[in-house]
Amino acid sequence: MGVIRKTKAVEVLLDEFNASAVAISAKKLIEQLGTKFNKTTIYRVLDKLEDDGILHSFLGKEGHKWYAKCNGCTASEHSDLHPHFQCLSCGKVDCLSVSVALPKLPNRKIEFSQLLIQGKCEECLV
Repeated sequence: MGVIRKTKAVEVLLDEFNASAVAISAKKLIEQLGTKFNKTTIYRVLDKLEDDGILHSFLGKEGHKWYAKCNGCTASEHSDLHPHFQCLSCGKVDCLSVSVALPKLPNRKIEFSQLLIQGKCEECLV
C-alpha cells in the first residue's frame, strides 16, 4: 500500500510516534485524536505506516493492538524481531532490545512472531 502523500492525518500520527519513546495503543490514539480524525482514518494511516516499514504492531494485554516505531525496516521487509514488555501496574509498553532466536521448524516458514513479556517496569518496582 504505502504512504504516497503526507496528509494531515499522516503528519499528526507520525508526530505522536516521534514524540514517544514507548509503544502507543490504537485505542489511546483514537481517544487522543478522535476529535481530529475518525477511527477509520486513524486505522487506515496506521496500516499504511506499517506497510511502509515505519511502524510495527503487536498485540498487548487484553488483545489491544499496539504500535511502535520500526528500526531499519522497509516496505518489503520488517526486521523487528524483538520482544515487547508491558507493565501490569502502569500499562507502559516498550520494545526490548534483546535477541530472540526462533526455532527452525521443518517444513514451515515463519513470517511473523510475537513475544509479549508482562511484569512491573523499573518505575513501578519502587
